[in-house]
Amino acid sequence: MSSSLHDHVVHALGRSIVDGTIEPGTVMLAEELEHRFQVSRSVIREAIRVLQSLGLTESVKRVGTRVQPPSSWNALDPQLIRWRLASHDQGAQLRALTELRVAVEPAAAALAATFAPTDRSERLVQLAQEMRVAGEAGDEHTFAHLDIEFHREILRSSGNDMFACLDSAISEVIRGRTEHGFMPKHPSETTLKRHEAVAYAIVSKDAEGASAVMKEIMTRTMNELEPVWQQSPRNFS
Repeated sequence: MSSSLHDHVVHALGRSIVDGTIEPGTVMLAEELEHRFQVSRSVIREAIRVLQSLGLTESVKRVGTRVQPPSSWNALDPQLIRWRLASHDQGAQLRALTELRVAVEPAAAALAATFAPTDRSERLVQLAQEMRVAGEAGDEHTFAHLDIEFHREILRSSGNDMFACLDSAISEVIRGRTEHGFMPKHPSETTLKRHEAVAYAIVSKDAEGASAVMKEIMTRTMNELEPVWQQSPRNFS
């Protein structure tokens, strides 16, 4: 029960901060939060610790807990990405993450083709084949799960631990596209073929080919999502 209450407080406050209902600079007092959520001081204390770890708040001695501006947030944290994708900031968040993917994933695919062990590259071929089956069947949830695993495996197979650290953030944007209705029920044949082509290029040690096809995948993704963020201003932290 304590864990459930803690999660409720974290999500309620986190979403309110992210969507601007609780503005930067606002000071939150523990006793007021206890009264608002009808929970114990220990639950509030644990929830505030989580929000601090995300950069959403800071503790100010003899003042309380102060809400931080977006420039202080841990932008790549999966939970924060989830909240932002469900907020009015959805367009800007999708754009930022998609641009990150465009920059990183072709390079990761090239590194995977160069350095990935055989079992990892063969796993990518298997995932691409399973994606085709799920895609042609219109099983969008299974397809999304496989798509996440496919792109995570490429990042991890690059042998670059900085790229590998991005796997959770990129997983969230793929998951978010499905949850918020930005993925077709039946992926196009072009999409399925390109994922297979990336996998086969990696297993064949064709770094240039893997990078080129991954760039095509990312460019198509960018073009599909661009209407979502056209009216979203850029964030200059």
